[in-house]
Amino acid sequence: MNLKAFHNIYFIGIGGIGMSALASYFYAAQKAVSGYDKTPSDITKILELSGIGVNYVDHVKNITSEFLDASKTLVVYTPAIPHSNSLLTYFKANNFTVLKRSEVLGLITKDTFCMAVAGTHGKTTTTSILGHLMKVADQNMTAFLGGISENYNSNLIQNGHQVTVVEADEFDRSFMTLSPNFACITSTDADHLDIYGNKESLKQSFLDFSNNITADGQLFVHDSLSMQGTTYGVESDSDYAAINIRISNGIYQFDLKTPSALYKDFKFNLPGQHNLSNAVAALAMALSFGCPVEKLYSGLDSYRGVKRRFTYKQKNDSFVFIDDYAHHPKEIDAVYQAISEMHPAQSITAVFQPHLFSRTQDFVEDFARSLSVFDAVLLLEIYPARELPIKGVNSAWLLGKITAPIKKLVSKETLCEAIKSIDYPVLVTMGAGDIGTLVEPLSKNLMYA
Repeated sequence: MNLKAFHNIYFIGIGGIGMSALASYFYAAQKAVSGYDKTPSDITKILELSGIGVNYVDHVKNITSEFLDASKTLVVYTPAIPHSNSLLTYFKANNFTVLKRSEVLGLITKDTFCMAVAGTHGKTTTTSILGHLMKVADQNMTAFLGGISENYNSNLIQNGHQVTVVEADEFDRSFMTLSPNFACITSTDADHLDIYGNKESLKQSFLDFSNNITADGQLFVHDSLSMQGTTYGVESDSDYAAINIRISNGIYQFDLKTPSALYKDFKFNLPGQHNLSNAVAALAMALSFGCPVEKLYSGLDSYRGVKRRFTYKQKNDSFVFIDDYAHHPKEIDAVYQAISEMHPAQSITAVFQPHLFSRTQDFVEDFARSLSVFDAVLLLEIYPARELPIKGVNSAWLLGKITAPIKKLVSKETLCEAIKSIDYPVLVTMGAGDIGTLVEPLSKNLMYA
């Protein structure tokens, strides 16, 4: 299929992080772009300010006439949209070309040198580091990110079209539409069991994805995975490794061991061993592509992270407020490790909003174990996203299994007062639901905590 044949691109679920990056990409390519989403958000506001039309009513009468020409309009939708959506039903019934987001991404990357990052954790940060490194190295590239880059205030980095850097999403097996030249797999921990059924099926999907790599391509794998490929890690014997790690003023300094050389004194601003591992993966891919190492030094030093990935909202001698997207037990573990390393011996209040009834049910014991290490835990109700409730699965059930010294179920309205009453020096908010909308108001209200 030739995407250039379409003048109009209509997105159903345009406010999604992956969808909005595609919308911005097509808009920059001088296409007419519009879309629907259920509710306004920071992302839809940014799209509207750029000139992209966004509709919040699920009815075809709210779509402008130019997008109702089936011969000129491509319709893109996200799997998170229910099949009952009336717009999706209309477009399918009226002979429009309708594609999933992942299928469109596959078509965009098909005729480029594609560098894809997959994994149940770490793929957004790794992709954004790699995209930034490639941009600083002045490569002819476009990067599609699964989060908002702090460096660019965008989920799209553009500097040409010969290379694409993409986040390869395992949800709904979306990454199977890609045929990358370079691929990275950061982790294969059990997740999305509502899609895969069991962890073995999930792991098999990553193997299937790795088989999509081009014949002359290269697979980069974290050294904890039993997969064949170029390995990377931290303080390990892997092909690429961060060694001689130091922390100075909250900043990592390390040497990078590669199969052919040792590069000393890289600097990296993101806390946590998991983020250091992500940096090594991105450096390995950029070096293998041929980026000049001197550009990679400056690129890594200037990298500022992804919004809601260990983002400091406040940081002073008396109070630290960190916000993170963590929504899986392994990710919560990584956040705790990073806080403990950067702010040792400090009491921590964790605010957590579980994401999905199915994920909470599948990992309730692991969530309880991960959250119990904090000094205080405040739980919000489960964010349902695309799911209907599951009987007996709720935050009170999870709370009963947590053994933290202080634990409490709170509402959004009572959250701020609960935090103030505990008054610990470190606060972290975690979750993939709408907890992100609470962060700025919380930060303002806690400014003098």
